[in-house]
Amino acid sequence: MSHAHSNLRRVPVQQRSADRLARILDAGAALLDEAGYEQLSTRAVADRAGVPIGSVYRFFPNKRALVDALAERNLAVYAGRVVARLEVIPEREWRAAIDAVLDEYLAMKRSVAGFALVDFGPPVPVAGQLDEEVNRRVAGHLAELLSGHLGRAGDGASDDAGLLRTVLVCVQAADALLQLAFRTDPAGDPGLIAETRVLLQAYLARVLE
Repeated sequence: MSHAHSNLRRVPVQQRSADRLARILDAGAALLDEAGYEQLSTRAVADRAGVPIGSVYRFFPNKRALVDALAERNLAVYAGRVVARLEVIPEREWRAAIDAVLDEYLAMKRSVAGFALVDFGPPVPVAGQLDEEVNRRVAGHLAELLSGHLGRAGDGASDDAGLLRTVLVCVQAADALLQLAFRTDPAGDPGLIAETRVLLQAYLARVLE
């Protein structure tokens, strides 16, 4: 899954421009870890990235759009990591596949700059945009990636809708539990993470077996 650039004023064409955009997003991610969203500013991002402030505004009208683009990039990176894991897991082995999906999220939560605050959606939703909308977008991507491993590939539109609903339940439940796990422990409370894994496996066993 590639970066959709849906939040950019200007889509980079040349490699130099793409590299500059990457530096701006990297700088924003690092500053989110250091100061949080409220203290984030486009000026600080430009200074950290080593680019003129005009370069930031060439891509983003404000910090909210920058953070939205960072969330999109995070989802693209996450999907790529999940795909790489699934390639070595035989189809229909759904338990291993679900473990891989969860493990890659936890790895990014612990190691990717800015991900602790902005994973796949902004820390402060805009008016009318709910966290559930972000989870629906994530579930849609995961349902597509997991279709073979969950035994639903090519079974028709009704089964596709059922798969999406099943994955959405998993994403929504895991999101709530993992938010709690990382709120109580910066590395993620091991007990809550273990219970999240148990919950996902038990729910899917009821649905798939």
